Amino acid sequence: MHPTLTSVAEPRFGVFTAGDAVAAGYAREDVGGLVARGRWVRLRRGVYADRAVVDAVAGDPAARHRLNCAAVLVRLAPGPAVSHTSAARVLGLVAPRSQDDCVRLTDEAQWRRGRGYEVTRASLPQGSVLPLGPFRVTAPARTLVDCARGWSLEDAVVAMDDALHRRLVEPDELTAAVLAQTHWLGIGGAARAAGLADGRAESPLETRGRLRILGSGLPAPELQVEIHDRHGFVGRVDGWYEEAAVAVEFDGFVKYEVPRDDRSPARVAWEEKRREDALRALDIRVVRIANADLGPAWPRVEERLAMLLATPFAGPRRFTVVPAGRPVPRSA
Repeated sequence: MHPTLTSVAEPRFGVFTAGDAVAAGYAREDVGGLVARGRWVRLRRGVYADRAVVDAVAGDPAARHRLNCAAVLVRLAPGPAVSHTSAARVLGLVAPRSQDDCVRLTDEAQWRRGRGYEVTRASLPQGSVLPLGPFRVTAPARTLVDCARGWSLEDAVVAMDDALHRRLVEPDELTAAVLAQTHWLGIGGAARAAGLADGRAESPLETRGRLRILGSGLPAPELQVEIHDRHGFVGRVDGWYEEAAVAVEFDGFVKYEVPRDDRSPARVAWEEKRREDALRALDIRVVRIANADLGPAWPRVEERLAMLLATPFAGPRRFTVVPAGRPVPRSA
């Protein structure tokens, strides 16, 4: 590709128009020929990218959607900002797999809809948008609240939990974003999601499990608690009920299928068993919750958990409970 055209396309994540190509010295018929030979890829009418650019993002959903956003924005900029689910994807936030590939944008001056894109008219005050190359994208807090106004409560809390856990957003930023959209359609659902969000959740399963527990009328567990005995650290549990001394473990399959730290699946399973054995040796009751338990099997889990919580811990406490990140109390 001609260096002049490359210099135009690179800041736009590889996107250029037929007019850009002509300005760089290509003839109109050259554009069609390069597309026919597979050198360039037509993204939209009159909008293209080099084949190498398209191939480079094929395995990266966020980068691929960013390319689609750039292909739309190159015709609509400078007004609209990437927003809603599109912003969530571009920013690397957790988005439901069920969402389609429509490019979602927000503009202060216009509402419009075209092939593969939709522009919502809404205010974009200072601080609610970030630069995205030559374009703009709504900031994480604004994006999460925009999405939560249209997503299910569960999907919204999963995304907020993950963003809080990764420090992509702070709780006060979420609160401010909700207050900034008072009286907007769907803001009640977004406010509920923000109220339920907890950055201590470390996986979507933990979030969904916590919501299932709350939906059953049971109290929410304390998240990410360390257990120590007189010899030292025993283990960290995903959820904890202090009065009943019940530990809740949200057991995802991925940690066995794709272990971290170069461990084998057998090693992970063995270490999990040994850790649970050590907890049970302290008379701590353990409830494991997997993805499959959140469906039709849930009533059994709910019944067992409710029964355990109704029975306060009666034995001697040979363990110390410390919320993760806090110093361990020293014995006198």
